[in-house]
Amino acid sequence: MRLTIRLLYVVINNTWAIGLFKFIQLLKKMAHCVTLVQLSISCDHLIDKDIGSKSDPLCVLLQDMGGGNWAELGRTERVRNCSSPEFSKTLQLEYHFETVQKLRFGIYDIDNKTPELGDDDFLGGAECSLGQIVSSQILTLPLMLKPGKPAGRGTITVSAQELKDSRVVTLEMAARNLDKKDFLGKSDPFLEFFSQSDGKWHLAYRSEVVKNNLNPTWKRFSVPLQHFCGGDPNTPIQVRCSDYDSDGSHDLIGTFHTNLAQLQAVPAEFECIHPEKQRKKKSYRNSGIICVKICQVETEYSFLDYVMGGCQINFTVGVDFTGSNGDPSSPDSLHYLSPTGVNEYLTALWSVGSVVQDYDSDKLFPAFGFGAQVPPDWQVSHEFALNFNPSNPYCAGIQGIVDAYRQVLPQVRLYGPTNFAPIINHVASNTSCCCC
Repeated sequence: MRLTIRLLYVVINNTWAIGLFKFIQLLKKMAHCVTLVQLSISCDHLIDKDIGSKSDPLCVLLQDMGGGNWAELGRTERVRNCSSPEFSKTLQLEYHFETVQKLRFGIYDIDNKTPELGDDDFLGGAECSLGQIVSSQILTLPLMLKPGKPAGRGTITVSAQELKDSRVVTLEMAARNLDKKDFLGKSDPFLEFFSQSDGKWHLAYRSEVVKNNLNPTWKRFSVPLQHFCGGDPNTPIQVRCSDYDSDGSHDLIGTFHTNLAQLQAVPAEFECIHPEKQRKKKSYRNSGIICVKICQVETEYSFLDYVMGGCQINFTVGVDFTGSNGDPSSPDSLHYLSPTGVNEYLTALWSVGSVVQDYDSDKLFPAFGFGAQVPPDWQVSHEFALNFNPSNPYCAGIQGIVDAYRQVLPQVRLYGPTNFAPIINHVASNTSCCCC
């Protein structure tokens, strides 16, 4: 049995096609041995930009693409009202030993919901190479507002971890009878998971806040197993339950220690203990019960896992024959066949099709046209076979599609409107989940 994916490719213009071609080329490069690493980021002594409170920092990671261009690779979450944040969201990128990969970290004080950073205060940045981080394991750099101008005593610490393990742990947690921490309401509880390595506790995950609830159920979440516990089910894990305060002075409700093996023994329950209350009150039992509703370890399969496991990509082509393409006899038309026998549509077909056809065993591709008047009655059709054989619209390989296109072009009249819904419906109605 083999899994099948169906891909509809509508040739609209060459620019779009080349972009898709580059994307597929990137997928092909994944077949080579490339190491994926994840970066954990924390900061200390950030400057304060907010009046009456600390900053709300977020870290942005960029990579030097050459020619003075930088591309954003990812962002951490925003940590409210904190000058020494430890970001729970890790950032992933590929590590190439033979390449100097220059990285730039930017820390911003986020005070609005827009993704643009131009209206947010810059708290400092640092540059280094991925090789420096990997070779150092833990790298601490001073934050700079601009060259030669430090951002106060601010620093950024980055550590790298190779992602060899493709497994993820999925958890769903709940609690009951948590301590009431707010004077005018209940508690606003959230969870933090810390794993222990090298004698230190490292933040692995921070949950969302459940407002005004002493019996919360948190959203199900997934974390890479290696980040959660180093891949070892016996690695010590500390779980902290706290009451969220907007000023960052979160109140500890309680904590407990466990490991992945114990978490997997669902349904599992743990007493949430506040150390100070336990020490002062002889009658103290706990500050609530934390319940593990789901704890599953699963393999997260990559694109290559599917391809190497027998996944097929069925490629369907739809060609736009509407009048907006211009007269095929004019050099300005996308359908113009130059003296070399090539035009924008053929270039697009070759660019994408030559890559995709490698993932289909029989290399028989259905090809259609839309938006043209077709013989013999010259009615407008939005789903006609390029080979004029509606009972068998399959073409042998990309060369077969090209040949059919060249033969049909002088036989149809470009018309309109642009409507490729019938071809999409055709592909959807013929999609099967698997075939034997």
